[in-house]
Amino acid sequence: MLEERLNEDMKTALKGGDQARLSTLRMLRSVILLEKKKDVSIATLPDPDAIRAFQAYAKKLKDSIAEYQKLGKGDDVAKIQGELRIVEEYLPATLSEAESRELVRAVVSELNASSMKDMGRVMKEVQARAQGRGDGKVLSDLVRASLS
Repeated sequence: MLEERLNEDMKTALKGGDQARLSTLRMLRSVILLEKKKDVSIATLPDPDAIRAFQAYAKKLKDSIAEYQKLGKGDDVAKIQGELRIVEEYLPATLSEAESRELVRAVVSELNASSMKDMGRVMKEVQARAQGRGDGKVLSDLVRASLS
């Protein structure tokens, strides 16, 4: 389980004295605890829920990187990029552009989608099959292009 792996990695970082990694792992732990608070009946957060929470956190980090780059704060950008690399260790590998195109093509043909009216239906199926491994904007652009 992802939560157990996170706890073990926290112990390792603590023993190794890696403060930057430990800080990021603690943040991920707090993300998990916030998710668990939503449903107090669960003892261990299921991996799909943890992955979704980590992806949301990674998106916030990417947004922060973009903002700091606009402001010209290079030191902060480097720090957040390091944090993002640690978070990405816990995320599944993202789909390549070719894999994303193939997935969209397959879904469009299976659903016999032919117009923009089918976009919602196609996107729902594409997102389900991508299982969080695809960038929503990229997938949306590919679906839009294939339906136009």
